[in-house]
Amino acid sequence: MRTTQERQVCILLPNKQRLDCAVRVRARGHEVLNSVLQQLGVRELQVFGLALFRDNEYLFLDLEQKLSKYFGKRWNRGSLMVPFMLFLRVQYYVESGRLIMSSKVQQLYYAELRQKVLHSQSRHQEASFFQLAASALQAEVGDLHRKHTHYFLPEDYFPSWLIKRRGRDFLLQHCPVLHVELRGVSRSQAILQFIKEASGLQDGPVIFYRMKQEKKGLRSSILLGVALKGVHIYQEVEGKQCLLYDFSWTDIDRFTFQGSRFDITAVGSLCLPKLVYYTPSAFHSKHILRHLSDSHRLHINTREAAVYIQQLEDMQASQFYKEAYICDTTHLTHRLQSNSLTSSMSDCSRAVETTAAWSKEEEEEDKVSVRESELCADEPEEVFVDDPAELSWLSELLHGASIDGPLVLSSSYWEAVTMEMKQVSKLQISRIENLRRIKGFSVSSDLCAGSEEES
Repeated sequence: MRTTQERQVCILLPNKQRLDCAVRVRARGHEVLNSVLQQLGVRELQVFGLALFRDNEYLFLDLEQKLSKYFGKRWNRGSLMVPFMLFLRVQYYVESGRLIMSSKVQQLYYAELRQKVLHSQSRHQEASFFQLAASALQAEVGDLHRKHTHYFLPEDYFPSWLIKRRGRDFLLQHCPVLHVELRGVSRSQAILQFIKEASGLQDGPVIFYRMKQEKKGLRSSILLGVALKGVHIYQEVEGKQCLLYDFSWTDIDRFTFQGSRFDITAVGSLCLPKLVYYTPSAFHSKHILRHLSDSHRLHINTREAAVYIQQLEDMQASQFYKEAYICDTTHLTHRLQSNSLTSSMSDCSRAVETTAAWSKEEEEEDKVSVRESELCADEPEEVFVDDPAELSWLSELLHGASIDGPLVLSSSYWEAVTMEMKQVSKLQISRIENLRRIKGFSVSSDLCAGSEEES
């Protein structure tokens, strides 16, 4: 029985599952996270964080802070009937699903991406949604026999604007053509393929925060998007998102905030004025700044592994002989095993408190300085982008360790991975040919660009 010294917390997962846990009145965020880990049966959640829904957007918790800071007086009073709600959400997007070690966490990541795809506004990437739908159907339905056609609801796999543009009959007719080409692809492979394809959507792997252009403005028309490789800034005009700026991490000199004022300073070579926006509160500003800093740190620490994985995928897509695959894969395996990244992923969710400096080689590469200081809402704070913190789970990937314990993988393992990806690549070629045959389609980058006004 719950006592007056306990509070009931409900955590909603991306797959619509809910978890319940009872914590102390003085509990901090990491106690809830530990309960989630235990109930899911995983050692770490890597790219996920606990979020609070406030002012119509999700803010990720600082796990070292007390929960009372987020729930206020209502937490201290307690409630016998209504639990306190938190959400387990993707906090850091990655370029490849292979960077996520646990299959359970990978499936949660897939579940959240599925929902983001349904709400995507990337109208110029229409062909991608057909490929995504086919991958999702293979993951959820399995192999398709040609005699089946009306076996899914378009609303479950396509954004509403695309259904309106093409019509339900068009989607029901042509999507199975791509789905059938994935026959034999396992569920796990289909999920990995979906994650890779979704990362190519302009607004797919992006977390948005609403801001105002003026402090006393009534409408938050600015969307600041924390993306894989930088920051996107949109302005909403008549219900549509117009891209204003697309910054890579190396384009940004610093983020600063004072109260609700949030400043973005680009590097001098871009000759852009300081961008000034306003968040709902200093509380929001502090959490957005933390998220930006941690996301950039994660990008720095995973970019090397992402390059290696991309090389493996590029090799299986090329027309080399089998002997060339084995040779190149062995070389890559040696490079993977020669790296050592040992810090904990939990570093990415702690307060920004340390000062660090890049080596000369890194300074020449990124041309940005490193400085992080404790965040405070009472005076201006700034974070310069770069930080060399390192991740233990990435070390496990580079050394071939499983989520359940150390396991040294031989070159034959990487050969098998490469050959699996080679098989998927052959299927991709067939799928592209089918896309070309679909009426009104082109797989070029300007697909459907002329039909923007239709919707």
